[in-house]
Amino acid sequence: MIAIEFPAPDFKIVQENGKTLIFDRFRKKHVVLTPEEWVRQNFLNYLVSILGYPASLIGIEKEIYLGELRKRCDIVVYNRDMQPWMIVECKEMDVPLTQSTLEQIVRYHMVLPTAYLVITNGVNTFCCQHMIDAQQWQFIAQLPAHL
Repeated sequence: MIAIEFPAPDFKIVQENGKTLIFDRFRKKHVVLTPEEWVRQNFLNYLVSILGYPASLIGIEKEIYLGELRKRCDIVVYNRDMQPWMIVECKEMDVPLTQSTLEQIVRYHMVLPTAYLVITNGVNTFCCQHMIDAQQWQFIAQLPAHL
């Protein structure tokens, strides 16, 4: 498990038509503030503000197809050649990260191959690195520096 200290949130939150919205600076629009969205926004803030990942190389809710099923990757980080480099799956804080969560993101990887897979619920975070030579995944102790 990776210990993450999220920076103090400085989000723009508004009420509109009885809904709480948060401004997503990546999508450049307000989105409904759900528990999962709170985790996603904090994780994005961590990637950019603390780890220095370029915001321009981060995609949100990237659509993929698993057979005929349409799915969305919560966060996709690209390398400087604009190739998918990391997929991040976010869950609500009270949702445990299980084998099922890991299997979900591995299925995404089959369609969108990356070097790293991350699952987080804002409390717990795990990162796996794809060991190409061994054709297996290895849990790593910290998030990688961006290429």
